[in-house]
Amino acid sequence: MSTTAQPYRIDVLLTAPRPRRRAGALTASATFALRALLKIKHDPKQLVDSIAIPILFTVLFTYLFGGAVSGSTGDYLTLLLPGTLSMSIAIVTMYGGARLAKDVTTGAFDRFRSLSVWRGAFVLGGLLSDAVRYLFASAVVVLLGLVMGYRPAGGITGVLAAVALVVAFGLSLSLLWAAVALLVPDQAVVISIANVVLMPLSFASNVFVRPETMPGWLRAFVEVNPLSHVATAARGLMNHAGGTGAAVTWSLVATAAVTAVCAPLVLHLYGRRG
Repeated sequence: MSTTAQPYRIDVLLTAPRPRRRAGALTASATFALRALLKIKHDPKQLVDSIAIPILFTVLFTYLFGGAVSGSTGDYLTLLLPGTLSMSIAIVTMYGGARLAKDVTTGAFDRFRSLSVWRGAFVLGGLLSDAVRYLFASAVVVLLGLVMGYRPAGGITGVLAAVALVVAFGLSLSLLWAAVALLVPDQAVVISIANVVLMPLSFASNVFVRPETMPGWLRAFVEVNPLSHVATAARGLMNHAGGTGAAVTWSLVATAAVTAVCAPLVLHLYGRRG
């Protein structure tokens, strides 16, 4: 048996397919987003809150307080529905942080960090999947309102603008809970902290009633509450009401401020865990 070494074939080396480069930032982010969405397919209860919370608050409060607050459920819906849209998205943001905390505790997070991809892809992918859930929850609120008799004076353009504003605010909160999850990687703790923050913001706001009837100390809090500004902006856009510009501006400022603080913090904590 001959042991003569075979000569290298230069032509084969030149024509062989080149090794694939590592996945780009957008490709990797989209892959992680798809992973998060596929987890919903195998664990549908993750989507329950995106359906139950909008339905619960919109239907329950409309028929409980509609006649007392506005004289009729139809008039109350013009006040309530943009508010429940804002509040529902804000509340479901906590589950993105809980999902990240679970990935950290199960070891999936460390395996993903070892991949040769942009380090922010895992976080951005989670945000993309959150955006899909928020759009789904927004569709539930708007369609439910239409069934109940709500007719937005702002038309489809106003509704889409309001949804975009609310989803952007929700994504900034997602970054906040992602930072909490990286600091305290425990699902129950993340949800508890989020509830402590979100419940006062949700109920001490102008989502359900106008602040003019509130005591002075409570009204002062309501008027600086960022969720109140988001709800007011959504109301103005959907109902084609005047004086919307200031509320939209403050909503965008709050969104940008939370994002500016939390996005670098999340990336720092993500890298530090190595």
